[in-house]
Amino acid sequence: MKHGLIHHIELYVSDINETVHFWGWFLKELGYVPFQKWEGGQSWKLGESYLVFVQAEERFLDIPYHRRRVGLNHLAFHADSREFVDEMTTKLQQRGITILYPELHPFAGGESHYAVYFEDPDRVKVELVAPDD
Repeated sequence: MKHGLIHHIELYVSDINETVHFWGWFLKELGYVPFQKWEGGQSWKLGESYLVFVQAEERFLDIPYHRRRVGLNHLAFHADSREFVDEMTTKLQQRGITILYPELHPFAGGESHYAVYFEDPDRVKVELVAPDD
């Protein structure tokens, strides 16, 4: 165990089936493996950390998520190269997933920040970023 590393992150979602479909392929591409699964939830693990997605109760679905409200803004993942970011960008587009900031892609985060930005089904922003040159 490494002191201070994130153990897990848990996100409540509006549609667990849609979320599992969206995140399952992406996390597999990053090397995550399925970890836990139960009615209403699923997680994927990489190393000692894991991501958990849980179906929100109906009574809490009245106010949709928005990243500009208090709370989570986005999840950012390391890519091992610019080529991997490019490959994943193509796969995202093939899946019909909209790339955010297309006019600035792949430098939407700045001149030396090579990344692709997109959203999950609940509009949580996701970033896949290559190492600095």
